[in-house]
Amino acid sequence: MASQDWFEKDFYQVLGVDKSVTPPDLKKAYRKLARKYHPDSNPGDTKSEARFKEISEAYSVLSDEEQRREYDQIRAMGSGARFTAAGPGQGGFEDVFGSMFGQGARGRSRGGFEDLLGGMFGGNGGGFGQTSGGFRGFGGPTPGRDVTAAVTIDFTTATQGDTLTLSGGGGKPITVRIPPGVTDGQKLKLKGKGEPSPDGGEAGDLVLTVNVSKHPVFERDGLNLKVNVPVTFAEAALGATIEVPTLGGEPVRMKLAPGTSSGRVLRVKGRGVVTPKGTGDLLARVEVAVPSHLTAAQKEALERFTAAGPAENPRDDLMAKARG
Repeated sequence: MASQDWFEKDFYQVLGVDKSVTPPDLKKAYRKLARKYHPDSNPGDTKSEARFKEISEAYSVLSDEEQRREYDQIRAMGSGARFTAAGPGQGGFEDVFGSMFGQGARGRSRGGFEDLLGGMFGGNGGGFGQTSGGFRGFGGPTPGRDVTAAVTIDFTTATQGDTLTLSGGGGKPITVRIPPGVTDGQKLKLKGKGEPSPDGGEAGDLVLTVNVSKHPVFERDGLNLKVNVPVTFAEAALGATIEVPTLGGEPVRMKLAPGTSSGRVLRVKGRGVVTPKGTGDLLARVEVAVPSHLTAAQKEALERFTAAGPAENPRDDLMAKARG
C-alpha cells in the first residue's frame, strides 16, 4: 500500500475503533470483522470480499507499532495533502517519507498482521501474496490440533462395550463410548475432543488407542470366542454331558460324543461377541486330560484295558502320509 493512501483512508473508522485503542482491543475488533466478512463465510459476495480487504489493510498498518506511529504522524499533517509523481531530478512521495522515517514506506514489513492472518485462516504466516492460508488462500479458521492418548481396558469391556470417563486436558472429564467388539490396538477417533482452535475454528480430534488385557480363559477369533475345555479320558471315550463356561453368563451344557478325540472343536451358536455388524459363536476345544499320577489299581485297570483292546497303532496313518 502506498503511503499516499494513508491520507485518504481512516483505518480507525474502518475497524470501528478510536485512536486510543489498545493492541488487544484492536485485535479483537479486527477478528470480529474478519470472521464476518471473510470470503469463506460469504462465497461469491464481492462486496464482502472488498470489505475484508479493507479491514485487513487497516489492521496491517495499525497492528504494527512503528507503522501505526507513522500513520498517525502522516494523518496529522492534514488529510487534504497530495503529492504528485516526481519529475526529473525531484524527490517523490516515497523519498519524502523515506527521509522522514528512515526507509521507504513500501518496504515496511507487515509484522504482526501477517502472523495473525496466518493464525486465523490456516496459513503459515502467509498474507496477501500466499496461495494457502492468509487472505488470498481463504483457508478459513485454523482447526485445533489432534491429540493422541491410550487406554487399557479389560477383555470383557472390550467384548461387550461400555462407557468410560477419562481425564482430559486440565482435568476436564471426557466420556468415551467403547463399542462392543473393539480389538487390541484399535484406534477410536473422538471428534472435537482434541485441542481447541486458536481462532474460533473446529476443535481437533482425540485419537484413542485401545489396549485390551488378556483373559485367563477366553480368546478372540474375529467375532468368535475360543475356550479350551479339559475332559477326562473316560468322558472322551465313553461320551458325557459337560459344562462349558461362557463370557459373563451362565455355563452351557454340551454333549460329548463317545470317542471324542483331543482337539475336536464344539460350537455353541450365538455365544460369541455381539455387535451391530454380527454375532459370533463360542468355540470349545476339547483337551483330553491325562493324569500325571496313577494309583496301583488304576494302572492295573489300564493294563487290562490295553490287553483287551485291538493291537493298533494310532500313528500308522501319520507315518504313511509322511512317507508320501
